[in-house]
Amino acid sequence: MRKVIHKIVFVINSIIAFALLLSYLLPYVSPQVFPLLSVLSLTVPILIIINVLFLLYWLILLKRKMLLSLIVLILGISHVSSLYKLRGKSSEDKEGSISLLSYNVHSFNRFRWIDSDEIPQNISKLVKEQNPDIFCAQEFYNNPDIDFKQYPHKYEYFNNDNGELALVIFSRYPFINKGSLNFEKTANNVIYADIVKGTDTIRLYNIHLQSHRINSKTDELAKADSQKLLKRIQFSFKKQQNQVEQLIVHMKSSPYKNIVVGDFNNTAYSYIYYKIKSEGLQDTFKEAGKGFGKTFKFDLFPARIDFILVPSDSEVIDFKSFDIELSDHYPIYSKVKL
Repeated sequence: MRKVIHKIVFVINSIIAFALLLSYLLPYVSPQVFPLLSVLSLTVPILIIINVLFLLYWLILLKRKMLLSLIVLILGISHVSSLYKLRGKSSEDKEGSISLLSYNVHSFNRFRWIDSDEIPQNISKLVKEQNPDIFCAQEFYNNPDIDFKQYPHKYEYFNNDNGELALVIFSRYPFINKGSLNFEKTANNVIYADIVKGTDTIRLYNIHLQSHRINSKTDELAKADSQKLLKRIQFSFKKQQNQVEQLIVHMKSSPYKNIVVGDFNNTAYSYIYYKIKSEGLQDTFKEAGKGFGKTFKFDLFPARIDFILVPSDSEVIDFKSFDIELSDHYPIYSKVKL
């Protein structure tokens, strides 16, 4: 009986290991060509965690079958390090460094998704405490209770008909140029600003790629029509690819080094993340983060869909994600020396 159970477990293990192995190809697969396969990128954290559990299961039993998940995990070590980091870096001030904070503020709890009246004030307090040189917000709403007066420079752009939700860049340093990519038929968008710090100029992009509009709670997902949900995700992935292609064309025309921050609405295992990162950028979480670095409140696994990407030749001094529930996202902070 025990042998039969072990055989069944190993068959399941083999299927999960193959699915994880297949997911390693996803950064190279266009969502517009294979949209269904691209959806698999959302499940990669679960596949990694399950394979780790299978590895531990066979290891406890002292079975060589543990080699299957072990080999697959080693082959995808960069995927594993995108999910969890054992050690971060000790933060230290360095001359010429710049600090950045990115946060999807979910319109400052305008419709009381969280049972609290203090969300705008608490977010203002968080930003003041962390005191970043540059603060980028997504789903920004002009709430009278917010206070970011410490920033002398601000670029705010609305890309929706009602003019309520915006992308915003707050900065201690002046802008010499700014603009928007103006995605069509969507409230999602990318804005940018050329920021002067001393004798250096950098181009910073604040991005909010196409939203899936799905509920992050497990019980609500279970009630959803699976076919409609799948079609909606495939549609948004295709839109994201189109948006990223526009972004990359714009980045290539930049006369300065680029920094990309914001809400990708996709994971570090996706085609769109790979395409943006391939433009000479590095992921600050992978360089200096610790733990899961989750950025989105999702019941199934610790989701990381918000990023701070900086030039690959810069030094990442620090990265932090904050486990504080003031939005459906968690804020992320990084300090770099360009």
